[in-house]
Amino acid sequence: MGQMMGLPFIFWLVFTAFDFGNIDQVFAVLGLLGIVLTISRWKNKVSITILSFIMMLSPIVSKMIQVPIEKFNYLAFKIPLILFVACYLIFIILNAKKRKPVVSL
Repeated sequence: MGQMMGLPFIFWLVFTAFDFGNIDQVFAVLGLLGIVLTISRWKNKVSITILSFIMMLSPIVSKMIQVPIEKFNYLAFKIPLILFVACYLIFIILNAKKRKPVVSL
């Protein structure tokens, strides 16, 4: 418990991205690309934010499938994950509302 917290997970992403031959390399690269898309100039496009969100969640989902779910049953993992998902979904919704054209008669 406690091994999947934020900072160690970022280090895991970076090191695994360069670990050739590892199946987790695909998910690590996707996660890093998602982070890069989030800080890019295209971050306010709804399709890019949704794609970035999915890419950043892919390594977490991969780990949750590979490792028994009991290993993730602690608040130091659940609270940041729930906050990340909730805040990013709010970000996507706000971007969608901002981009939605207003039709006037």
